[in-house]
Amino acid sequence: MKTWVKGVLAFSALMATLAAYFGYFFYKMIYSPNVTVPNAGETYVFIKPGVTAEDVFAILYARELVLKPEYLEWVAERKRYAERVKPGRYLLRDGMSSNELVNLLRSGNQSPVQLTFNNIRTKDDLASVIARQLSFRKSALLAVLDDKDFLAPHGFTPETALSVFLPNTYEVYWDITPQDLFLRMKKEYDAFWDERRLAQASARGLEPFEVMVLASIVQAEQSQHDSEKPTIAGLYLNRLEKGWPLESDPTLIFALGDFTIRRVLNEHKLVDSPYNTYKNAGLPPGPINLPELSSIRAVLEAEKHDYMFMCAKPDFSGLHNFARTLSQHNMNAAAYHRALDAQRQR
Repeated sequence: MKTWVKGVLAFSALMATLAAYFGYFFYKMIYSPNVTVPNAGETYVFIKPGVTAEDVFAILYARELVLKPEYLEWVAERKRYAERVKPGRYLLRDGMSSNELVNLLRSGNQSPVQLTFNNIRTKDDLASVIARQLSFRKSALLAVLDDKDFLAPHGFTPETALSVFLPNTYEVYWDITPQDLFLRMKKEYDAFWDERRLAQASARGLEPFEVMVLASIVQAEQSQHDSEKPTIAGLYLNRLEKGWPLESDPTLIFALGDFTIRRVLNEHKLVDSPYNTYKNAGLPPGPINLPELSSIRAVLEAEKHDYMFMCAKPDFSGLHNFARTLSQHNMNAAAYHRALDAQRQR
């Protein structure tokens, strides 16, 4: 065989070897496992709106989730990830390749959050609980809940906005905006108020938001024993029907903003607030908490009776004594106050 032929064959063999080597090398960079998640085998990464690709890499490296940063960045550059950074909550699994990771992050195919809220007293409480689970700040949600121009087209005011959030667990995306969250909750609210519930509310002379307000009072009066809620709801409906002030102590506590008050005194009843149901007839302008579904149901299915007064039982069971007359109520109240005094003397 001629020398030049041998040279060509040798060169071709060398090129083939180099091609195989570099092909394998690039294959490793793209497709070999490059995500490490010890123990659990999977974890979530949170990408905030407005961050850059470099920020995302820094998050991954700080948590030591990437075995070969150079592999990841090489793949990211060729897939132009820097131009396609999308915020969200992403699920990373152990053993993912750089290609899988970049495809996931640039796709925006994030994992939803199970957003849960209950036992909420104020808008501030609600915003705090939700902000801990989603990407926006508490102040951003409060701004929406106080924005008259945003709320008005949807039939709400800053006073009634809290009632659109029905306590439950909802599947939402972590980077949802406060405005879109409100609109999502409004859809849930509208679905809740179906024809049957609207008819129940109408039969009691109430609009849906008024049901929510009254339910919040029922919730504040009775948070331990659901079985008593329909009786309490019936009592307040009796007062509304007769044009009596509701005289609900929890509304005074809400107006004062002091939730440590256990015994409402006459001086508390002087507070100048639309939530003072001793001074003002009818319902307050908005809910005093986020009522549970059991409290809403209690208003819609309120017990029919002729009770007009209620007072906590002196055994501190969380239940109440109900009365038809003021004299009977005064006897119940005196017994409760004696029990309070005796408890403090121990």
